[in-house]
Amino acid sequence: MNVWHSVLLLVVIWAITFALRAAPLVLRRWLSDNELVRDIGALLPVGVMVILTAYTVRDMSFAGTEWVAPVVGILVTVLLHLWRSNVLVSLVGGVASYSVVYFALAG
Repeated sequence: MNVWHSVLLLVVIWAITFALRAAPLVLRRWLSDNELVRDIGALLPVGVMVILTAYTVRDMSFAGTEWVAPVVGILVTVLLHLWRSNVLVSLVGGVASYSVVYFALAG
């Protein structure tokens, strides 16, 4: 492989990256008026939370105290979201409570 092949490859990578990052700005009007995009924007946070919850409990065993930290983290996340309706607060609070309980039980 020669130098020009590498340079051309980097130019193509840069162009694709730039186009993908610029696309939402160029298509802003179409995106804001599109019903599908609005629906995805409303459903995506819930989908992400379901995936994260499923990943957290996929290999969970109810033997001993292994299950306590994930269950506390999930409950705190749900309660914070019902209280504040803020995804960032819910995620940070859930992760923090999970971490505190996990390290308290491990130590």
